Amino acid sequence: MHSASFQSNGSQRGVSLIESLVAIVVMSLGILGILGVQMRTLADTQTSVRRAQAVRLIEDLSERLSVNPNALNNINSYPTAFGATPTAPSKNCATATCSNSELAAYDLSQWKQSVINTLPASDAAVFLAGAETDANNRRQLGIMISWRENERDTAGTYTNAINAGVDGGTVTCPANRTCHLQYISVSARCAPYFADTNVQFFCAATTRKT
Repeated sequence: MHSASFQSNGSQRGVSLIESLVAIVVMSLGILGILGVQMRTLADTQTSVRRAQAVRLIEDLSERLSVNPNALNNINSYPTAFGATPTAPSKNCATATCSNSELAAYDLSQWKQSVINTLPASDAAVFLAGAETDANNRRQLGIMISWRENERDTAGTYTNAINAGVDGGTVTCPANRTCHLQYISVSARCAPYFADTNVQFFCAATTRKT
């Protein structure tokens, strides 16, 4: 009788141990699943933040174009390819007087450096809108900003080719990078001229309004 009771108790203790191990394994899998979801959420949030930064950088360039009174006439001074370093003028246009073309070169140089400082392993390309074929009637610039989303993302989960043939294939998103593409309008800014009794407005374009 005593021997049978001892064997029964030992068997029960073994079952309890197995149940505990199974519970630990299930709980561990649940914790790993929660951590995986949190990591994915953090990665998605980081992607959204960086894309918002790219949008703000494009807005910054658009604001610089608006400040330059002759940006429209100098629209051909802004295109720059990925990997290209714009040549800035020898003087600082923030404190010195610059011509319209010098201001365009200065703004582009400062802006591209700002892109590099803001996003990881980033670069930017500025190009003329391919749909505007009339060289005398161009009004838009295309801007593509690229950055590295995740150093360990070898599967390309957080990268996109966005548009591998923008404007006839002249602009492409670099390999293993995330890109944001946006077009901005370059508008002429008019300034009043008080040479005589009739105020005249001279714009960045070649037209004149009275």
